[in-house]
Amino acid sequence: MNLGALRSHNAALVLDLLRTAGPDGISRLELAERTGLTPQAVSKITARLREDGLAAEAGRRASTGGKPRTVLRLVPEAGHAVGVHLDRDELTAVLCDLTGAVVARRSAALDLGAGAETVVERAVREVGELVGEGERSGAGGGGLVAQFPAPLGGSSHPAPFGGSSDRAAQGGSSDRAALGGSGDRAALEGSGDRAPLGGSGGRRPQVLGVGVALPGPLDHRRGVLHRVTGFPEWNGFPLRDVLARRLSLPVVVDKDTNAAALGLAVGGEAGALASFAYLHFGAGLGGGLVIGGAVHRGARTGAGEFGHQVVQLDGPPCGCGNRGCVEALCLAAVARGDAAEAARVLGTAAGNLVALLDVDLVLLGGRTVAAAPETFVRGVAAVLDERAGRAGEDPVPVRVAPGERGGVAEGAAQLLLAPLFGRAEG
Repeated sequence: MNLGALRSHNAALVLDLLRTAGPDGISRLELAERTGLTPQAVSKITARLREDGLAAEAGRRASTGGKPRTVLRLVPEAGHAVGVHLDRDELTAVLCDLTGAVVARRSAALDLGAGAETVVERAVREVGELVGEGERSGAGGGGLVAQFPAPLGGSSHPAPFGGSSDRAAQGGSSDRAALGGSGDRAALEGSGDRAPLGGSGGRRPQVLGVGVALPGPLDHRRGVLHRVTGFPEWNGFPLRDVLARRLSLPVVVDKDTNAAALGLAVGGEAGALASFAYLHFGAGLGGGLVIGGAVHRGARTGAGEFGHQVVQLDGPPCGCGNRGCVEALCLAAVARGDAAEAARVLGTAAGNLVALLDVDLVLLGGRTVAAAPETFVRGVAAVLDERAGRAGEDPVPVRVAPGERGGVAEGAAQLLLAPLFGRAEG
């Protein structure tokens, strides 16, 4: 596998056009016109992509003059990525092909507060089972293989496709709080054991890596968790490096809402709109922001902590330590069976966000929204419409995000896939 071709900006441009062209494909001449590359450069790039199994002929298309043009297409099954959503009480894992289409899915109950060893073991097991299902269905055979050094030892894990090589410090850092006991943490961080994906004795699956999305706050660049809301014991845990060691695959970690926003941006779900907010209401409440066409994480991956804006100074206590947070109020309303009130509070917070960032669209997702989608869209839109009317402006549209429960797991897979197409930020 020639990873040099994938790191090339020009190759990424060509790959992205092949991806968006779909099964009908696109000609080399069109690729040259749309990328601004010379026909010779396009020919060299597409030859490499065909040699690597990433592109194939899709037939011929009539031209305005001369012989018919050969049309090329992306080969979706040439490679795959795993996306894992670690929610507070549930794990969802998907295996996606190069287009982002889901070819296998698994879900299981999870207690994010059960301790690092339990959660990591469960994630490793579910990823292995998922890839095994994909192989049995024919999804994992042949094609694109990420030939990274294995085993992944020490702190020199490879960055996936030009990603950050900044690594979390390993071992007994004195400023880390023990998670489930210092011995458990040390055992996880220093373990040389590898879980062979797809079962013992099976060949290594043809996957690029694993994207993991979970509640924040966390450090996306280093893959280190901070004081996850409601689970402060995770503070300082190097989840990315621990999973990379156990899986012998590249791992990228991000907040669940950022992953979902990335998946929506790459999938074109917001159309031509450059800026939108994705609000995820499941076991908790958070937001993902796409500003100017790129996921906005902030300097410390702190952007999008939407659920912890205070809207009632004397409100109920929240797991983050504040009182009157949007998340606490919405969860309390849902617990009372009052989805309409939860939608109204969510709309108030969404109105604050729209006023602050002037986004073009608000997308709603998560299992709580999925349980009453019309109620939430109607409630949030009513608040935004009222505010827009007072300001004499057009209201910002509100709709439910496509995909299962907002597509967090699918977005996690895009943490690996999107950089291939030059779309690392959306």
